Amino acid sequence: MPYGLYISAEGAQAQSTRLDVIANNLANVDTVGFKRELAVCQARYAEAITEGLKMPDSGGIDDVGGGVMVRQTVTEFSPGPLQQTNNRTDVAIKGNGFFLVRNGEETFLTRAGNFRVATDGRLTTQQGYEVLDQDGVSIAVNPADPTWAITSEGAVRGRGTSQNLALVRPVSPGDLVRVGENLFRPLTQPQPVPSTARAVVPGCLEKSAVRPTSEMTEMIQASRALEANVNMMKTQDEMLGGLINRLMRVR
Repeated sequence: MPYGLYISAEGAQAQSTRLDVIANNLANVDTVGFKRELAVCQARYAEAITEGLKMPDSGGIDDVGGGVMVRQTVTEFSPGPLQQTNNRTDVAIKGNGFFLVRNGEETFLTRAGNFRVATDGRLTTQQGYEVLDQDGVSIAVNPADPTWAITSEGAVRGRGTSQNLALVRPVSPGDLVRVGENLFRPLTQPQPVPSTARAVVPGCLEKSAVRPTSEMTEMIQASRALEANVNMMKTQDEMLGGLINRLMRVR
């Protein structure tokens, strides 16, 4: 099998993965607090170098490169624009930080502040996960109390009650694993946001950080790169078929 065919196939697979990531970003362009993903591509060494048979930058025939591959998919945590809703249950975080929510025994981090009040008064996410305060206790309000509100410092206050929303930060963005439903699982214990840095915007939501125009441009680029790699595979397959036919006629 020609080595170039393998390189083209690897390039086509990388661009296909890139297209999947871009399509997921576009599908979440209206998802509250969504963070876009990036497919990080990396050049591969030739097979002989990967196997340790040759040294990189030797300049020989075995140092022609090994195409490209998707190294990893990473999340870009830049904040999205704010949208005013004037809903009491909506809140957006200013700056870095995440809300802490719980599903059963497991806790997650999220930037989506489109909360709702359950029938028992608990503040929950759209999926029904409990929103926690800074002590790890579920936040509860009295639905019949017209005065309850979320303050700009992240406190949920009502008549005679006050609970501070848990605002936390991971030690490093690499400590967060995307688990779906706009949630992240922390690999290490997240740290509380300092009291001097606690700031939220009540009655607002952080919109998706996806920019449709940029994503569409990248999708066109990835589609053309995929098409070019597929055409190269077809060309090399035709060349190989022609060579075999000529050899058969000689015999």
